[in-house]
Amino acid sequence: MTIKIYGDAGSGSLRRVTTAAKIMGIALERVNVDLFKGESQTEAFKARLNPHGLTPVLEDGGTILYEASAINLYLADKVHSPLAGATHEERFAVLQWMFWSGEQWRSLTTTLFDERVAKTVMGLPQDGAIVAFADGKLRAAAGVLDRHLASRRFMVGDSLTLADIDIAAPFSQAARAKFPFNEFANLLAWHDRLLAIPAWAETKAELDTRMDRFLAGAGVSL
Repeated sequence: MTIKIYGDAGSGSLRRVTTAAKIMGIALERVNVDLFKGESQTEAFKARLNPHGLTPVLEDGGTILYEASAINLYLADKVHSPLAGATHEERFAVLQWMFWSGEQWRSLTTTLFDERVAKTVMGLPQDGAIVAFADGKLRAAAGVLDRHLASRRFMVGDSLTLADIDIAAPFSQAARAKFPFNEFANLLAWHDRLLAIPAWAETKAELDTRMDRFLAGAGVSL
């Protein structure tokens, strides 16, 4: 049975799933949900797929699952992929970084994206206090990552895991939202290593094309 994934190509969260699926050799049937047109906010979408009105959403037979991290763990479990950790210890280290990424890392980049990109698209002024707070917190978190990666090629173990994919997700919008990642050499070097992985490079190109076309069509220059 085909596994469907609902989402928008401009979404860094969808990119996490499509990247992981490519690496694991899992075929996904893509179902486009245009976030810019509010297609995830319809009552039909919320009733059947995600009451929060967010993507991506996975549909595998009778299983409906949302949240990209949960989806990736589900897919990894189906094929016993080492992306979830090659050992018992690695699995919990991967989970640690995935949970941290959701609670302490991507929440900050989402806030900055909303202020610097979404509000610009909507013609609204940025809230300077929110920008300063989120930027400061993000720099502190990036500093921790930079130190962690000083002697490591990947977040956990000796190869790519779902922890890397989760933490790399904000790089999808880094230039548009002006995240301060260029100040952290080890973090940049780690992301360059990820870009050498074909699946991560391919999904970057897809996301950039989607975002660039949308912004151009909206007449927005960031």
